[in-house]
Amino acid sequence: MPNALLIYPEHPPTYWGGNFALEIVGIKAAFPPLGLLTIAAMFPPEYDLRVVDLNVTTLEESDLAWADLAFTSTMIIQQVSLRAVIERCNQAGVPVVAGGPHPTTFHDEIEGVAHFVLDEAEEIFPDFLRDLASGKAKAIYREPRKPDVTQTPLPRYDLIDMKHYATMGVQFSRGCPFNCEFCDITKLYGRVPRTKTPDQMVDEFELLYGLGWRGQVFLVDDNFIGNKRDAMNLLPVLADWQRAHGYPFTLTTEASLNLARMDALMDAMVEAGFDTVFLGIETPNPKALLKTKKPQNISRREEHFLFNAVRKIQQKGMQVQGGFILGLDDDDERVFDAQIEFIQKVGIPVAPIYMLTAVKGTDMYNRLKSENRILDVVIGGNAMALNFRPEMDPRILVDGFRRVTATLYDATLENYFKRCLTMFEHLKPVPHLLKPRSQHAVYAELMGVRGSLSAKQVPVYTDFIAKVARKHPRMLSKAIQLAGLGYHFEKITRQQNVIYGFKEFLTAELEMYKQAGAQDEEGFRNRKQALFTRVQSRYESIPDDFRYTEDGIEHAISTFRSAVNAQVEHPAAK
Repeated sequence: MPNALLIYPEHPPTYWGGNFALEIVGIKAAFPPLGLLTIAAMFPPEYDLRVVDLNVTTLEESDLAWADLAFTSTMIIQQVSLRAVIERCNQAGVPVVAGGPHPTTFHDEIEGVAHFVLDEAEEIFPDFLRDLASGKAKAIYREPRKPDVTQTPLPRYDLIDMKHYATMGVQFSRGCPFNCEFCDITKLYGRVPRTKTPDQMVDEFELLYGLGWRGQVFLVDDNFIGNKRDAMNLLPVLADWQRAHGYPFTLTTEASLNLARMDALMDAMVEAGFDTVFLGIETPNPKALLKTKKPQNISRREEHFLFNAVRKIQQKGMQVQGGFILGLDDDDERVFDAQIEFIQKVGIPVAPIYMLTAVKGTDMYNRLKSENRILDVVIGGNAMALNFRPEMDPRILVDGFRRVTATLYDATLENYFKRCLTMFEHLKPVPHLLKPRSQHAVYAELMGVRGSLSAKQVPVYTDFIAKVARKHPRMLSKAIQLAGLGYHFEKITRQQNVIYGFKEFLTAELEMYKQAGAQDEEGFRNRKQALFTRVQSRYESIPDDFRYTEDGIEHAISTFRSAVNAQVEHPAAK
């Protein structure tokens, strides 16, 4: 019986990952590797399967000794971890089979992989396994068309330990009818959304329920309402299932902002158990939205369309989480204050801010390449790395990004809690979305968050909880959850700034060192030793929990030391 080891590489810390918030409740990762679990269901019964998710456990030598083949699925942000996985598999003599969004776009840049299974795998994966069994497997397999997702099997949730995850994932649709210039979704999955049947979705819900899952379920669609008709056909079926089972699942998803124009669909979502929707808002600047081909976020007849759209969704009973981007063409320095003002005023607590990245294969990448604006910079875990020349001065853009994030997630969390209160003022309470909790459970959650906060955050948090308890008592449990997320967002913002600041410190110290005047040999040695001592002290000031595999700190130090040592020791003697 062949042994297939399914390895999911590690995610670096991100706003979206919720790492620091999950630590409070002892959970290791936000989501399970749904793609790999779906692939697992496509193996014939003669295979023995094992899943190793590096976000919740480690890859042991015993795993590699057991494996005949290693299968990986990755997104771009996981590429550093993927390289490490490939290296270990190569050293152990285990052939690697790679798939997922990152290899689909960048397979020509990935070394050490025996076989690539690219695009969507439903129809080509069986062909690959047959060729593998007969000794005729090719190096690359590509899907000739977009598969029929009504044939997608039930994910193998039984291969993971659910207690490690905050949220289970299911998928209803693939593809999006919009064609935002910076987005690679339509390149990967097409512009005609393909959907599963309501019966399939009920089967997935039943599977999760039967395995004991209760809590949050994320419909991972990039645009849940991309096919409005099919979404409307699904929602009443999910609502019936939820009612019959006492609403065991709280549902979240992603959608386009035109959801706000669909009253009946929003009502059906709430009835089915959706309490949160993530929207790609990007920017309040309509010129930049038009430039990036995002007309669904604009209304020529309604001046404050973005604001009103968010408010309308909140008033239906769903919390809005919003994604925002800095660095778009047609943005100028006014965008920084505009982002802060919009997010604060409309009340979006969870509002991750990202620097724009030009992803290979997107319309934006192709346009910028034709304009000679693409830079040879690896994209991935570095939040402030630009792989293109923005219209704005890069230094102003990076400084503005740091100011926006540090304001939204300030050290006291005061601005964050203000946004939470604004949201609660407009969020419609929905009885079946607000499950009663015992006073003991709520108190334990409250104190768990409080114990993680800094001394200057505790008074603001206490005041926030008191106001929610007084004005919105049914929202108290949700308020505590949001406080945990706020702790994560503030900490990851600080993490980004500390790491970026350390690298800037190295650059400044090296420049001063180069500009220093000539000295005798002893003076030179003393100055160099003092420099290395300062750098070591600054390095040791970085908190241990701010460090991660691809933070770039060790590489920066190595480059710095090499540059210092390359300086001529006795310029006066030359």
